[in-house]
Amino acid sequence: MPMQVTVQLPDDIAKQLGDTANIPRAFLEALAAEGYRAHKLSRHQVSQLLDLDYWKTDEFLTQHEAKRPYTLADLQVDRQSLAGLPEK
Repeated sequence: MPMQVTVQLPDDIAKQLGDTANIPRAFLEALAAEGYRAHKLSRHQVSQLLDLDYWKTDEFLTQHEAKRPYTLADLQVDRQSLAGLPEK
């Protein structure tokens, strides 16, 4: 069962944020972007959370500057994956 979260904002802050109908989505997007940056959510989880396909998720993460750095560990995993592919 999905968790529901309620946030109370002072009226003046809610008004300053603009269209109150978009505030829940903005909170969800902020949670997804920060969760991904902090390595608490995977790309797939971000996709599920925001109901986006692979390419829209990539676009979302790029727009929110939530790209993870490509690490040495990533390179090692990629090299192992490539080593397992059949040669042409």
